Amino acid sequence: MLVPALIIVLVFFFAILAPAFLTLPNWKSLLLNNFSILAITAVSMTFVVASGGIDLSVGTALDFSGLALVLALNHGYSPAAAIVLALLAGLLAGAFNALLTGYLRITPFLATLGTLFIGTSTQQLLSNGGQPIYIDHAAQLNTVGTSLLGIPLPIFLALLLAAVAAVVLGKTSYGRLLTATGLQPAVVRYTGLSARWITGSVFVVAAFLAAVAGILLTTTVSSYVPLSGNAFLMNAIGATFIGTTLNRSGRANVLGTLAGVLFLNIVANGLLLIGWSFFWQQVATGGFILLVLMISFGARRGGAV
Repeated sequence: MLVPALIIVLVFFFAILAPAFLTLPNWKSLLLNNFSILAITAVSMTFVVASGGIDLSVGTALDFSGLALVLALNHGYSPAAAIVLALLAGLLAGAFNALLTGYLRITPFLATLGTLFIGTSTQQLLSNGGQPIYIDHAAQLNTVGTSLLGIPLPIFLALLLAAVAAVVLGKTSYGRLLTATGLQPAVVRYTGLSARWITGSVFVVAAFLAAVAGILLTTTVSSYVPLSGNAFLMNAIGATFIGTTLNRSGRANVLGTLAGVLFLNIVANGLLLIGWSFFWQQVATGGFILLVLMISFGARRGGAV
């Protein structure tokens, strides 16, 4: 269990160098503002990676959701209606990816890359070149200050969605077909099952989860910031592949992804508290990701020998 061990080592390391690291306000901020949104985004990526693909447009779905939410609230829609519209807007990116991959059979990398470029330009056009759009009545929708069962709503939603995703991937026929498609797509086709609808549907699922993350992000900052979703893309990919090290077969799994998210957040938070600049934080984060993956792949190769 390399990642849990590294998390423990990092916690002790940063606790020594930055006394504020283990304080309650710091961990509340880490889990509430950083962990929750990235966790949901990374879980959405986990579905796609488990199916053998990659989704470079999860940030686009996240951003479309936030944009729709702000516009709906500012035009007088109720919070419930605004949330529905936000989810539908996020699903547009997933439906477009499903069309490209499931029916036109474009590879996921190229399909989602195209969606990313289209989404980027669309946001800039709709936001006057990338200007933030603020919620006029921020008090109408406050997810940060809301709690369920004594748990802040963002954390509750992240854990709930992760639990549902774990059950779907591990216990349902859909999850087994999805995993089988990622491992041996030819075998799935030979059984007479359609891999096309599985390939397409997974992008819709991913977009829905990313849309939820977009709603949480928008209500957290009370605004829509164009292209902010792209900031979560690389960390979501990193967390998902870090999570594969917790599976003996190297498969994407929800529990491992959550561990990867926690790992990345601890690294970023700890480096910030000890005074490292943002650019060096990125270098260190990339180095840690490579270290984890190299040790994991090396161990598997050694075991295979």
